[in-house]
Amino acid sequence: MTRIRDVVQKALASGYLTVEAENNLRQLLTTRYDLEDFNAFMTLQEAAMTGRVKQESRERCGIK
Repeated sequence: MTRIRDVVQKALASGYLTVEAENNLRQLLTTRYDLEDFNAFMTLQEAAMTGRVKQESRERCGIK
């Protein structure tokens, strides 16, 4: 089973978060997860806010 930290690691490595990965994260966040997954998700949030990770969904709707 995929873990939040796995999705985050891939996004951080590529610098890009796909719509598919976002949807996967939404699903994973509705289940039980541990502190390591929570911290990974918070790292991804910070990376997206600072521009280190671009979001496909934002590019599609023209948000920079």
